[in-house]
Amino acid sequence: MVYPDGAILKMRIWRLPECDAERPHSFKYSLFYGQGGARIIGYDNERGKGDHRHYRDREVPYVFSTAEQMVRDFLGVLNAKGAENEQTDSPCERRA
Repeated sequence: MVYPDGAILKMRIWRLPECDAERPHSFKYSLFYGQGGARIIGYDNERGKGDHRHYRDREVPYVFSTAEQMVRDFLGVLNAKGAENEQTDSPCERRA
């Protein structure tokens, strides 16, 4: 999904044929929100890193429970970020 301000939201979740030590839940995933070529928020489980999330330049572990909960968590962070921007941006700087 591309927003009018150029921000991109992309969610990809694959069910793997089997679980392994890095993906005991049998999912491979990449949830991305970014703008201007930069990732702002991301959740993924890249090989060698396990389940983790990104906020700008910070990367922290993520405790995966279900794919549905992960999507709720990701969208919840996006909604909180949107509310934060609406409160802190001046009306002249807001992009619809």
